[in-house]
Amino acid sequence: QVQLVESGGGLVQAGDSLRLSCAASGHTFSNYAMGWFRQAPGKERDFVAGITWSGSSTYYSNFMKGRFTISRDNAKNTVYLQMNSLKPEDTAVYYCAAKRGSLVTAVGAYDYWGQGTQVTVSS
Repeated sequence: QVQLVESGGGLVQAGDSLRLSCAASGHTFSNYAMGWFRQAPGKERDFVAGITWSGSSTYYSNFMKGRFTISRDNAKNTVYLQMNSLKPEDTAVYYCAAKRGSLVTAVGAYDYWGQGTQVTVSS
């Protein structure tokens, strides 16, 4: 089992930045690829960004357009999502997730999920 706890969400204005954190416990964190997803009210959960177990490779959804950066610190069992130039359409609950093996974007491929953290961007 892997337990994931997100933090860092909040209410910000358009153009502001936030850094989300996801702290992991349980199995060896470095064995898992990690992903960030988001879900807006009434919409499906979408892939945002992912990072391989080593941190050597990352992948982003097209709508990021260079605004978001995912990173991880295996010594601290933590993955981060730096979000810059936030827009009202970024408003959603953000979730981190873990999976063994390769990095993929499919929601159903991830084995463990956090409880989510709310990000609200006002115009």
